[in-house]
Amino acid sequence: MDSALIIGAGRFGMHIARRMSELGCEVMVVDKNEDRINAILPFVTDARIGECTNADFMRTLDVSEFSVCIVTIGEDFQSSLETTSILKDLGARVVVSRAVNDIQVKFLLRNGADEVVYPEKEMAMRVATKYASNGILDFIQFDGNHSIFELELPAEWNGRTLSQLDIRKKYSINIIAVKRGGKVEIPKPDTVFALGDTLFALGELAEIKKCFKI
Repeated sequence: MDSALIIGAGRFGMHIARRMSELGCEVMVVDKNEDRINAILPFVTDARIGECTNADFMRTLDVSEFSVCIVTIGEDFQSSLETTSILKDLGARVVVSRAVNDIQVKFLLRNGADEVVYPEKEMAMRVATKYASNGILDFIQFDGNHSIFELELPAEWNGRTLSQLDIRKKYSINIIAVKRGGKVEIPKPDTVFALGDTLFALGELAEIKKCFKI
């Protein structure tokens, strides 16, 4: 993505805008609150004050020129829904909208959102999985079934190679990276695991629990 239009300059929108700017994207932020616009302006390419539910105003932004349009409004769902629809009507290439509950997810997808993010639920899942399961250090969910898990190396794996363990065949799990000594490497079949290694595994939670005896 080389350009982004961020609708909403609250905390969530500000974090996205600043990070995308740091990654080299040209970022425009829109919000009706002048104080928020003044706060974000030093960190982005452009920032404008305006009402995102006003189609005439939105038309002046040339939304089709942006690689992605991100609607970060969380406190006013009606505005989020209208803005998502307007963006699509005006030819936005990709619209990503924020939701705060499951019902909002459904409505946003039906009204033009190409993708919906649900940060509160995603963070809750991440924290709950991490602290409810001994051995899971962190995880990133891909879909309802598959995630990448950061895990402690089981003691019984010490001194054994990836091919010897053969966990892909046994559990349909892929070890995609190993972190040791602060460095991350891609494991090979003959990689020998050692105590203190941290593993990054792609698979289903049920199989991860079986494999790592969690």
